[in-house]
Amino acid sequence: MGSRLQIEGDESVLVRVTHSNIKSFSPEIRFSLQMTVEAVKEKLWKKCGTSVNSMSLELYDETGAKISVLSDNARPLGFYSPLDGYRLHVIDLDPSSVTSGGWLEDTSLVEKYTISEEAYGKLGGTFRKFKDTLPLKQPPGQESKISDNYMGDLCVNFKIGDRCEVEPGERRGTVKFVGQAETLAPGFWVGVQFDEPAGKHDGMVKGKRYFDCPPLHGAMVRPDKVKIGDYPEKDPFEEEEI
Repeated sequence: MGSRLQIEGDESVLVRVTHSNIKSFSPEIRFSLQMTVEAVKEKLWKKCGTSVNSMSLELYDETGAKISVLSDNARPLGFYSPLDGYRLHVIDLDPSSVTSGGWLEDTSLVEKYTISEEAYGKLGGTFRKFKDTLPLKQPPGQESKISDNYMGDLCVNFKIGDRCEVEPGERRGTVKFVGQAETLAPGFWVGVQFDEPAGKHDGMVKGKRYFDCPPLHGAMVRPDKVKIGDYPEKDPFEEEEI
């Protein structure tokens, strides 16, 4: 009489896995036919939470008929002749298992963490504390006004033609405009022509031209983002290894 053991090379089988306690657990998993039943249980333990010692496995065919119980942990899976499309059913024998009682599916069974308003108010780093640091948004038409001279003191020494570096990104370029911009928010602005296409426009903002430069080389930034100094154009090869 021929043996039921049918293993050739690295053959594998794709089966659907179900669980006695987890009704929503129904993945398709591929197993090597050379894996021992114990190794199959180890793989399933990592996916469903049922320990190897508390796990019983049953094999069903595509019609739902039980083929066998995988009772020998030392035998290879191929001994039980599973085929693609078969179902491997996990039975959790531990009444105190983490999978029992529906805890992994029904969140209403989980006790919710609560905290009193007083205790929450004493905590640091909460979203409420973060919100308290934000400026209060005024109703439309009542926004706090920015002074026309806002940041003017930061650019008193800025001159057209100065080399500069702009944050963020350490973008280098040339100052092309310094002053108030009627199409932008009140205060002082600095127009910069970047050495590379790291800008947003060609010097025209909202229909008003403040300076001329190639497309995508221009930007209007606040003075606090600009550093004036000896900033030559970056050599794109200077950081490459020799």
